[in-house]
Amino acid sequence: MNKLSFNDFLALVRDVWQHGVFGIDIGKIILALLVFFFFLLIRRLFSKFFVGRLKALSRKTKNDIDDRVIDALEDPLRFIPIVIGVFLATEMLVLNGSLQTGADNLNRSLITFNIFWGIFKLVEPLSQSFTSLRGLFTESIITWLIKSLRTLVFFLGAAAILEIWGIKVAALIAGLGLFGVAVALGAQDVFKNLIAGLFIIGEKRFHPGDWVLVEGIVEGTVENIGFRTTTIRRFDKAPVFVPNSSLSDNAVVNFSRMTHRRIYWKIGLVYDTSIEQLRTIRDRIEAYVLGNDDFAHPPEVLTFVRVDSFNDSSIDLMLYCFTRTIVWGEWLEIKETLALEIKHIVETAGSSFAFPSQSLYLETLPGKIENFPLPKATGDE
Repeated sequence: MNKLSFNDFLALVRDVWQHGVFGIDIGKIILALLVFFFFLLIRRLFSKFFVGRLKALSRKTKNDIDDRVIDALEDPLRFIPIVIGVFLATEMLVLNGSLQTGADNLNRSLITFNIFWGIFKLVEPLSQSFTSLRGLFTESIITWLIKSLRTLVFFLGAAAILEIWGIKVAALIAGLGLFGVAVALGAQDVFKNLIAGLFIIGEKRFHPGDWVLVEGIVEGTVENIGFRTTTIRRFDKAPVFVPNSSLSDNAVVNFSRMTHRRIYWKIGLVYDTSIEQLRTIRDRIEAYVLGNDDFAHPPEVLTFVRVDSFNDSSIDLMLYCFTRTIVWGEWLEIKETLALEIKHIVETAGSSFAFPSQSLYLETLPGKIENFPLPKATGDE
């Protein structure tokens, strides 16, 4: 009796081993897992030898396009051993019915994912090789094209994987149509900013790196022109995210496109300055500006050094000129040298700079002014 019971137990163990998990042999499951983990472990070796070998071969070529391609494909290539491991593991299980269909869909999905992942990563390095596009479009437009292509590849890959699992993408899109209309009505500002961004890039108002001023909003350096907002970093290094519609509807001053940089001063001289001194000061300042290569000269730009007006406490000379450089630091240095030279010219001419002052003239004293006795000093003298 005990012998029969033990044989029954062994038969039960054997049956569980052969049909324990969804009717699949547990031994095959263990073997499949070992195969998968084996390929997971050799992933590092595969990356080191195979991908490393491709990188070494690409470095021997003269162009750098293949280098960028291999760098972009490194992660999808490292994923190949995992795809192979999953495929071999599912094949070893010898599945039937819906389990086999699910395993086939899983393998197809992994292969599809890896292919579209590789295409997604290739978009940017390949687009950088199209040098002819840079003659037709700005860097911002090319950046937008790259983002649009990568978004398109992402949705195509997602649609392909959904189709593998029997989900009809066309029906899903149609079902989401009404929802999309509702979202569009609530996201009018988003589309307005998107269209404004396209106009900004198309009209080439500014590019990343330009110094711009939007009156009443922000002044700083453009960092990035996005789909909805443009990032402008102020001179205190704080980023400002400006909606594209604000940049499209307002006047934008692009200082980076200045051809020259202006200096406009009013130089106030004292009224004691004689006519000859005024002429001498004017002529020497003009000669300095016109004889210095740091300044642009007529007819390229307008240059004036003239006695301009009689102010309340000064005779004003107007200095109007332009420097060749538009770099702020260089412009400050040139302006400082000019200021020192003007001070030297005024002093050597025997004149001086005026400062605000008033003179009070007393013609008559009203009435009789009584003399008040001064108090005597107290204490020892």
